[in-house]
Amino acid sequence: MTYLRIAAFALMVAACSPGDGGSGSYGAAVQPATVEQLAAKAGCTPHIQIDASELRQGHCETADGEFFLTTFTTQQGKDAWMDTAPEYNPHLVGPLWTALSSRPVLERVQRRLGGDLHLKDHRVKG
Repeated sequence: MTYLRIAAFALMVAACSPGDGGSGSYGAAVQPATVEQLAAKAGCTPHIQIDASELRQGHCETADGEFFLTTFTTQQGKDAWMDTAPEYNPHLVGPLWTALSSRPVLERVQRRLGGDLHLKDHRVKG
């Protein structure tokens, strides 16, 4: 059990350590998931509806239900989009992505994609 704790701690430290000699960026650069990658993980082929430089959105239909997946190129872009998202309640939120649908559908999709379920305001987890 002690070895597991040490290994978990080492992974945590490595993930939070500067990746470039201390210039302020932490860990290795992580490529954000694409709409297609998220859709595949959720079990669908997305129908792309928005293909812009700052965000992409696709519509999915699965046995879990219908939902929209949106990916963002920056956290600032995601934050700006999320500031208008309360009209789209509820939504599932992950790193540089969101999924929009009804709560029952998002609860099922969450099992495949992870993320946090936001029921009213994007700043409040449900």
